[in-house]
Amino acid sequence: MLAEQLRIADNFLLRLKGLLFTSSLSSGQGLYITPCQAIHMVGMTYAIDCVFMDNTGVVVGLCPEVKPWTLSPLFCQARGCIELPAGTIASTKTEVGDLVEIKRN
Repeated sequence: MLAEQLRIADNFLLRLKGLLFTSSLSSGQGLYITPCQAIHMVGMTYAIDCVFMDNTGVVVGLCPEVKPWTLSPLFCQARGCIELPAGTIASTKTEVGDLVEIKRN
């Protein structure tokens, strides 16, 4: 389980805002951005992990510990990105090729 509480950013304004104006992500929280092939950390004050997936949910890229004021690489195959607390990729042993399922309530 990557996140128990996953917010969805699936329109221009929600994607633009992302995690800006937040001070942290607690364990179990995350933000799913779609569509998304890369993220920026401009204006952020804390590091996060990013898991990029294609349109079938297969992990196509991982960015652990993305620091404030940096950019992620571009993952051309990605359809979405889950932003998670730093350390989540390592603690869950997430790898490229894993399948991620997003369940909406």
